[in-house]
Amino acid sequence: MQEEYDGCSIEEYLKRIGFIGEARADLETLNRVQELHVMSVPYENLEIMERKPLTLDIPSLYDKIVTRGRGGYCFELNGLYAWLLEGIGYKITQHFGRWLREEPLESPMRRHRVIRVPLEGKEYICDVGVGMTAPRKPLVFEFETVQEISGESYRIVHHPINIYVVEYLSSSGSFKPLYCFNDDPCVSIDYFQPHYYCTTHPDSVFLLNTMCYVRTPNGRNTILDTYDPSTGEKIMELRQYDGDSLKKTMIRTKKQFNQILRTHFGFDLDT
Repeated sequence: MQEEYDGCSIEEYLKRIGFIGEARADLETLNRVQELHVMSVPYENLEIMERKPLTLDIPSLYDKIVTRGRGGYCFELNGLYAWLLEGIGYKITQHFGRWLREEPLESPMRRHRVIRVPLEGKEYICDVGVGMTAPRKPLVFEFETVQEISGESYRIVHHPINIYVVEYLSSSGSFKPLYCFNDDPCVSIDYFQPHYYCTTHPDSVFLLNTMCYVRTPNGRNTILDTYDPSTGEKIMELRQYDGDSLKKTMIRTKKQFNQILRTHFGFDLDT
């Protein structure tokens, strides 16, 4: 059963992502809320890189994502999203995942949060905390079936060690691993320790690299680190993917950075 918290409203959360109409615990709503979520709530680690203390309790996540209009990373985004789905009326199970995309280790540490929803005789993998490769809609929990979502392809396969692996079709034309998980259910407190590592350990990828992604109707907006060809200094770059086109903009000032965040990601550094 979903817990209630003072000042936290399912209706305001739905308004935050642009959901209009009655939210029912059916497949249509499940598809709509995920697509709206990845197009309105950015995946971003900017407060982690600022070394701000971040907690995973629902009131704190709600304040950050709904009230202040910010984004977050997987433990934050999927944590509050699980609360939303339960509030709408879905039964959910949460799991630990191992992030595999571009990882050198076959079995890296568990640092991803996955939501599983049984519905109408099937099960769905719901995830708004993937970032640049985020599926716009939930994946049907079926094996070896290629699932095309808005022109992008995914599939779930068995792996002798990782159990279930979610893969995406890369630009090279081959399927590559995104993350994996198993059947062990998790509760919210299970994520506190890896969250602490991700947000504080000097080797954490979240402290070393800028990550900011949001889906758009025909692609996505991305901010990542690059190097200024004229100076060799490390700077950030906005990449706007729109269908087959790509526009790049180097970010050289804080004022420019904040303007880009407001225009293309919907939030301000001061919020």
